[in-house]
Amino acid sequence: MNARTTAHPVADRLRPRRTGITGISLAATALIAGGCAPAWGEGHGPTFALATPTLTQGQWSSDTTALVLSTTEGETFMAGQMLGYGITEDWDVSLAVGSPMVNRRQAMPRTRAGSMMLTTGDQVELTTRWRFHREAPAVGTRRESTLILGSSAPYDSRPNGMKIGPSAHIGAVTGYASRTWYWWLGGGFQRYADRGGDRPGDLPYLTATVAYRPPAWAGDFPQPDWRVFMEAVAEFPQRNRMDGEAVAESGGQRALIGPTFLGLFATGWGVSGGIMFPVHQRLHGDQPRENLRGRIVATYWF
Repeated sequence: MNARTTAHPVADRLRPRRTGITGISLAATALIAGGCAPAWGEGHGPTFALATPTLTQGQWSSDTTALVLSTTEGETFMAGQMLGYGITEDWDVSLAVGSPMVNRRQAMPRTRAGSMMLTTGDQVELTTRWRFHREAPAVGTRRESTLILGSSAPYDSRPNGMKIGPSAHIGAVTGYASRTWYWWLGGGFQRYADRGGDRPGDLPYLTATVAYRPPAWAGDFPQPDWRVFMEAVAEFPQRNRMDGEAVAESGGQRALIGPTFLGLFATGWGVSGGIMFPVHQRLHGDQPRENLRGRIVATYWF
């Protein structure tokens, strides 16, 4: 990590340091600017929304996630695993694998969660993130923007009676980070390929996040470092297609908002999680309405 990068007080300690004046200067910068580093994995902050940070060069991350979607027809549970690697300080790649869903026969809301694909469960997704803009207007603050590109392939080609093909995903997010406050605005679009006349509908979506790191929670090494978020997600899934025909009872609009949290630990671990509640639902036909969405992510950097 070079001297112009503002480093997180936990993640930066996971990397080797040089001694002397340069090492002291980097340590001071980390303590002043802690909380706005790019040296994070998927568990760096928002639980459901997009964010700008990427892994540092040569850094690995392992993310284990669990998701619950509660609707008027019951609950759907699934888990996922993601492995990420930083190619440069502004470019990383990740591979995510979704588990088979529990109770997947019920109609499941079309959704994503951060840059990890969680739309239909039984899929593998390769994603790359490129932070193409970064500036530091003051010590301890940063403005930046990131582009996200991904592609998925199913390992269960017919999970709910509909044939599923590969998909492509594109997203972008911009934001601001300081020692105390953060915000990110982003959005994306996912499209599946046609497979024998079947295709899940396109999924355009928007995300927004505001985060606060209370001074009392900004723990210096080796104390934990905590912050809280308020996240919002708006999704606009289009109608599915089966045998070339649009499915009437699919697609619509949905907006959710809710509190989440992040904790970072000196041992290289991070944990984030939270819940979201719908504030707007306009669905086509007779579809189950969503009651609650919950997710937790455990991250390890190495």
